[in-house]
Parts: sequence; C-alpha cells; structure tokens
Amino acid sequence: MQIVDLLFGRPLATSEERAEHIGPAAGIPIFGLDALSSAAYGPEAALTLLIPLGLAGIHYIVPITAAILALLAILYFSYSQTIEAYPHGGGSFTVAGENLGYRAGLLAAAALMIDYVLTAAVGISAGVGALISAVPSLQPHTLGLCLGVLALLTLVNMRGMRETGGIFLIPTYLFLATLLVVIGVGVVRAVLTGGHPAPVVAPPALPPVAAAVSAWLLLKVFSSGCTAMTGVEAVSNGVMAFRQPTTKNARRSLTIIIAFLVILLAGIAVLCRIYHIGATDPGSPHYQSVLSQLTAAVLGRGWFYYVTIGSILLVLALSANTAFADFPRLTRAIALRGYLPHVFTFRGRRLLYSWGIYVLVTLVASLLTLFGGVTDRLIPLYAIGAFLAFTLSQAGMVVHWQRKGGHRSKARMMVNGLGAFATGITTLVVLATKFTAGAWITALLIPCMILLMMAVNRHYQRIGWETACPGPLQVTNIHPPLVIIPMDRWSRISAKAIRFALSISPDLQIVHVDSPDVEHGKDELALIWQKNIAEPMRAAGLSEPRLVRLQSPYRLILTPILDYILAEEQSHGDRHIAVLVPELVVRHWWENLLHNQRSSLLKLMLLVRGNQRIVVINIPWYQN
Repeated sequence: MQIVDLLFGRPLATSEERAEHIGPAAGIPIFGLDALSSAAYGPEAALTLLIPLGLAGIHYIVPITAAILALLAILYFSYSQTIEAYPHGGGSFTVAGENLGYRAGLLAAAALMIDYVLTAAVGISAGVGALISAVPSLQPHTLGLCLGVLALLTLVNMRGMRETGGIFLIPTYLFLATLLVVIGVGVVRAVLTGGHPAPVVAPPALPPVAAAVSAWLLLKVFSSGCTAMTGVEAVSNGVMAFRQPTTKNARRSLTIIIAFLVILLAGIAVLCRIYHIGATDPGSPHYQSVLSQLTAAVLGRGWFYYVTIGSILLVLALSANTAFADFPRLTRAIALRGYLPHVFTFRGRRLLYSWGIYVLVTLVASLLTLFGGVTDRLIPLYAIGAFLAFTLSQAGMVVHWQRKGGHRSKARMMVNGLGAFATGITTLVVLATKFTAGAWITALLIPCMILLMMAVNRHYQRIGWETACPGPLQVTNIHPPLVIIPMDRWSRISAKAIRFALSISPDLQIVHVDSPDVEHGKDELALIWQKNIAEPMRAAGLSEPRLVRLQSPYRLILTPILDYILAEEQSHGDRHIAVLVPELVVRHWWENLLHNQRSSLLKLMLLVRGNQRIVVINIPWYQN
C-alpha cells in the first residue's frame, strides 16, 4: 500500500474535493496544453502540404494563418458565452443534447471522444517528433518512446487534478517563455534588417517547385492548419474543476490560453515566411520540425536551442493531459444519461473518474501502435471530430439563447450563430480535403460509436423496465426454499454448508456425483452418511436430508449437477431453489493453482443458465 501511495498519492475523501479545485494559473496547463501545443504541429501540418510549391508555398502560410486566427477569435467569443450559460460544464454533448435533441448530443459525444483520443495520440507523437528532430538517432525508437511517455502521463494524471496542474505548470510556462523569446528576437531582427534577416543556422534548402497552386490545395492546407484550434473547448467542459467563482476563473483561463495561442500562431507564420522555413518530410532521416528550424535560424544551436526543444517536447507530450482531464468527465456525463456503462461514473482513490482514464490509455496506446507513433499519419484523422463538436455546440447555444429570450440574448445568439456557421463550413472543408487521407476512418467511427451508445442505453432501459417494482412488497405465499448442496466429500467445508442450510430451510438435498473410477465409493459414502450426518440429525429431532447420487459415466462432475438443479427447478415451479456452493479460500493467490476451481465454474454456469427462482449462495471456508 505504501508503494501505491507513493506512486499515486494517498486516497482522498469526498470531503476533500474542494481542495482539488484549481485556479486560472493551474487551468492553463491542465485545460490549455492541447490548444497551446498545437502551435507546434498545426503550422507544420499546413507547411507539409505546401512542400510541392517550394519557396512560393511559404508565402501562403501567412494568409492561411490569418484565416485560422479569425476563426479562432469567433470560437473564443462563442465559448466565453457557453461558459457563462453553462457554469456546471457546457461541453458539446451537454449543450447539443439539451438544445438540439439526444441524437445531436450523441453525435457530439462520439466526435468529442474520438477527438480526445486523437488529441492524446497526436500530442505524444508530436512531442517525440520534436525530440527526434534534436536527436535523429532516436528515430528507430519512435513507438517505444511514445508508449513510454504515455505511461508517464498516466502515472502523473492518476495523482489527481491539483497535483497534475502543479507538475505541468513549469514546463508549460517554460514552453511559452522560450517560444515568445524566439518570436520576439526573430521579429526584432527582421525589423532591424528591413525584413531580410540572415539566419544563424540556415534551414534546409526548400525543394524545387513540383506542383502548381490551386484552390483545392489551399483548402487542404487550411484544413491541416485548423488542427491548431483543437482543444479550445476543453475549458468549457471542465468549468466545475475551477474554484469559486468558477465562471470567472474559467473565462480568465480561456482568455489567457487563446491570447497566447494567437501570438504563437501569428509569430510562427510570419517568421517562417521571413526566414524561408518550410516543412521537411516526416519520414526522412534528415527530418527537422518547423520549430527546430525556426529556433536554430533565430538563435542558433546553443544551450537555448536545446532548452527550447526540450520545453517543446515536454509540452507536446504533456498536451495529452487535456484529454486526460476532459475524456473522463465526458464519459461520466454520457454514462449519467445511460449511454455508456455506469462504471464511468465511479470515482477512484484520488477523486478521479478512473475508468475513463483506463479506457483512454488503452485506445491511445492502440492508436500509437497502429500508426507507428508518426504525427503526420495521425493528423488527417484529427480535426474533423473537434470541428463537428464545435459546430454542434454553437448551434445548440443558438437555440439556448433563442429559448431564453431578451435583448442581450439576440446579440449572443448572433455570436454563436456566426461560430456555428464558420465551424460548420470548416467541418465540411476538413472532411472533403482529408477524406481520402484518413478522415473517412473518423467519419466511419462516429456512427459506429453512436450505435454502440444507443445499444447501451437500450440495455439499461430494458433492465430498468424488467426490474421496476410497481407496487409494495408482497409478503404472502412465502415458503422456505429447496436447498441443494453439491458435496464431493465429507469435510468441515461440507459441514459448514449443511449447518447453514438447516438454518434457512428444512428441505435439504445433498448432491454427490459418483465416479466410475473410484472403487467402493458408494459403500464408503453410505457409511459416512449414516455415521456423520443422518444419525446426529435424527438424534437432534431434525429431518434427515435427502442424499442424491448422480452417475457420471464420462467422469463429468459439473454437468450432471447443473442438469439436476435445472430439473429440480422445473419440478418445483412454486419454490425458490437455493444452491449452496462450498468453497475453500486459501491464504495466497498462487495457492489457487493447487486446487480445482469447480466451485467458481459451477457458480458461473448457474448464473448463465439459471433463472429468477435459482439463488446461488457462496459458503466460504477460510484457511487458517
């Protein structure tokens, strides 16, 4: 237990939940890492598609980034209103479900769950990609490094919300500080040299022009660059994680996150154009990330370069924390409405929705393994889920303000309506441009997940109808059950079971399976029965149990017992059948390997083939 406490922290009582709430400063690394870290791979994803245009392609990154920033500003104002309208957490699932109907809510839920899984996978793979840029010899170990980072993130996140924020605080602000220095120095040098600064370390030469510019290509570049906006919704999902006043603190965190993201995206786009920095092939042994080239061009490859690359690596890898923070909350909200297993609503030892974390880690590990931990292979699957959720959330907010009415509601409805329109168009663009590159997988998974959630809900509804009790307790026509005890031999375990059976019913049957391999087994059992069971009970004035001896020509034990119990249930149509299963409980888990597990198998078979009138009672005998 001490080792578990050391790794995951001591268990927290429910009364300690308030102490786990966070302020705006801690909210930035917890809910903003996904958005902030996307500055490291969003521009690169866009520049990668501009490689065929050579030097001419770099000139398009600034207007494309400007369009992305305009959309980002719309989302900021839209989600600020969402936080105010839903102070208890207004993620897309909640907003769309309450205002557009449960089908829209499920669509948003499926899109968001896929988005969070991809957020974690892309963040980790991009972080490892930054490390490989600095140390190319690590490229053969890409997948192993990704899985190692995932394991470390899981360990950190299992310690709880407040400790996670404290651990991530330093790398987040180091990332922001180093990149702001790079952008600031790069812009100053550009101004002082009239827009033509000489790079300290020249970036790799851009390839010759291999394609002509087209509207379709620019749309694809825009859709790839839009991955820089994923994670914007995270704060609105986790409003309740903030301390009082929750709405004010959540909006403050969102404002800081968006402000930093705007500066980073704009600065990177402008400097890439000024320093003639483009993307390199991610699969090439000479691969360098855009930020690696930019930092080296502005400040060289000294100690500051390695500090910057290290901070980028940490923040990219830690950006998966946004998924760790929001995915469990999302699955809990869905489970509370009966569309996911109820286990997602249970909180673990550190007040976390632990099952959400377990599922997230499993899915992310599978995705990283499937795609080899390469960011470029994951990006096409990425943005469609986020923008679909954005669109549904904003459309839901339009209906919310329309229902609420009032003069202020009209202005807010226009803001959210503009957000819904802009993100809806972007969703169509992303789907069209990325469909053949992998977005079809996301488009296929979303309806599959909706069908799965609807099936879960139908199951819970069916169970609710079947188990609902329409009236008061019926206390008439109650009879003692027929008790059946399987017995392999006379022992203290069997004696304990019989004693308990006599306390609940006078009607008792002892079932024993005779094996043809055991000579004189019947005579020995008869002698034991008369001496140790029948005679003591007759002396005490008790009715003698019925001994049932079953034949097993094929040496089967459990099947004859199960068949007999089911036959007795059919012949006693008005009574319950209580099956008492004696079972030895050993002191050490490995000692179970030394004993057959017939008791456990019999209980499982009775649960699978039994019915409402068969009751299984375990009679444990604990080893001294």
